[in-house]
Amino acid sequence: MASQKIENLLNLALDASSEEREKSLELDVGYNPVEREWDLIVKYSGSLERVRELASRVTELQNEYAIITIRESQIEALSQIPEIEYIEKPKRLFFQVANGRRVSCINAVQDTRFSLYGQGVLVGIIDSGIDYTLPDFRNADGTTRIMALWDQSLRPREGESAPEGYETGVEYTEEQLNKALEAQTARERMSLVPSRDTSGHGTAVAGIAAGNGRGVSPGKILIGNTDGYGQYAGVAPESKLLVVKLGSPSKEGFPRTTELMTGLDYVIRKALEYRMPAAVNISFGNTYGSHDGTSLLERYIDDISNIWKSCICIGTGNEASGAGHTSGRFRDDQEVVIEIAVQDSQPSLNVQIWKEYVDVVDISLVSPSGIRIGPVQEILGPQRFTAGQTEILLYYGEPSPYSTAQEIFLDFLPGDSYIGAGTWRIVMTPRKIVDGNYELWLPAEAVLNRGTGFLFPTDNTTLTIPSTALRAVSVGAYDALTFAYADFSGRGPLRGGSFMSKPDIVAPGVNITTAAAGGGYAQFSGTSFAAPFATGAAALLMEWGIVRGNDPYLYGEKVKAYMRRGARELPGFDVYPNPQVGYGTLCVRDSLPI
Repeated sequence: MASQKIENLLNLALDASSEEREKSLELDVGYNPVEREWDLIVKYSGSLERVRELASRVTELQNEYAIITIRESQIEALSQIPEIEYIEKPKRLFFQVANGRRVSCINAVQDTRFSLYGQGVLVGIIDSGIDYTLPDFRNADGTTRIMALWDQSLRPREGESAPEGYETGVEYTEEQLNKALEAQTARERMSLVPSRDTSGHGTAVAGIAAGNGRGVSPGKILIGNTDGYGQYAGVAPESKLLVVKLGSPSKEGFPRTTELMTGLDYVIRKALEYRMPAAVNISFGNTYGSHDGTSLLERYIDDISNIWKSCICIGTGNEASGAGHTSGRFRDDQEVVIEIAVQDSQPSLNVQIWKEYVDVVDISLVSPSGIRIGPVQEILGPQRFTAGQTEILLYYGEPSPYSTAQEIFLDFLPGDSYIGAGTWRIVMTPRKIVDGNYELWLPAEAVLNRGTGFLFPTDNTTLTIPSTALRAVSVGAYDALTFAYADFSGRGPLRGGSFMSKPDIVAPGVNITTAAAGGGYAQFSGTSFAAPFATGAAALLMEWGIVRGNDPYLYGEKVKAYMRRGARELPGFDVYPNPQVGYGTLCVRDSLPI
């Protein structure tokens, strides 16, 4: 019988066959079929001593969370350990980019009166890596501004090691980076520190948050700045950097929530070691989960926000203009029909239905060819069906210890190569309705064929996880040139209409020019590139407050409060906060309490 200590998706994955896992978009994430091991996230109390007896690897995080690697045959024994409170499997993460500085009121705090450039503050970039060779991330004398770089994707060579307390990757110190920068050739440099940012995403994010624009001739010098920063300088060009390149253990090349959690743990530990406040940027997210802040990843972000002096800024994702979400209300004795368009050559698909556990609903499924399955009554656990060449796994889940919500998970798997194309219908038949609200999500657009989606989507509650974490600064995007809201930007509210307003603010995220891996500058769009505006802004606020002694408690929720108060209205919105832009557009100058 499935353990209630184990999340629904992991219970289903453990029940599924190896063939079903391989075909699914979600079920095999975290599983190593060669070793028959799982990477898992656990929340625990007390000691991990008994866990270490079962697991082959344990990475202990702060505040009683851990990432473990354990054989599948030992997971049941793991769930029976009293100190283990809850277990989740990893989820895949997806990427969510001179005018944005002006409209975000950054130039105004870098004049002779304030001169805020991020001095004494760490900017943490947890992403795809960084091109550490660029002038944008170096001091005027050519030395690096990066205090430490952890590349989770590399295997240690002789003389190299993972950071203390972690099991994977290689950590490079400031001294090692400077030695590499002194090398005469690129080949020699890469032999010393072989970390690369192959996608360029992390380099672009770092350039916005903290680049100094020295990758080209300065051209336009910022008012009051005598240090020669270029016109494409980021928000906090004098901050120090901590960089984590997330590992990508899966064959698809996507990092997972486990890598993100260890990366965040590392950044906060290093900030505490250096005794420096830290502004942390996360520009990744996924659509799997209840979107109410209750997954272990979201709860971990909230918990770690209580440690040291930090502010965590997260992009809200780019799912609002897609067709990956729909929602509505159940009515007694009224069936609800949800239609999903599936394009040709779609290898697999899954649908999450989230509702309150007090509501009892039967599920029927109608294939494009008219084959009807159900009504399927609520039987907790997995059920299997076939419709033509498509296999369906249906899982009625239970509430977790952290949420009153119930998930009904549908996994569409191909009998051969692809699932059936056409319009699928999910029919939900109410049997007892108390609350009535329901939400459905598909996987992120990045893994769906163009045109696959709900026929009648809704763009609300499209924030990606973990921007749904309550203590994070959740950042949406707008066009700083036209002052138009970006239609792709993930929107609130949280599922269930939480009292917490999300997003908190919006920042420039359309056609942003920033540092490009390999040299020069390029334009990027997405909430990935709005979030680092807020991250850099947090660094400036913490410099003013903590470093300069104006407000030693200016971190965490207080930074968010100051950003909200200083936010400016965006044309077209009369009520604030709202689910599109939260409290408004980022304005650093108005966020200073003077």
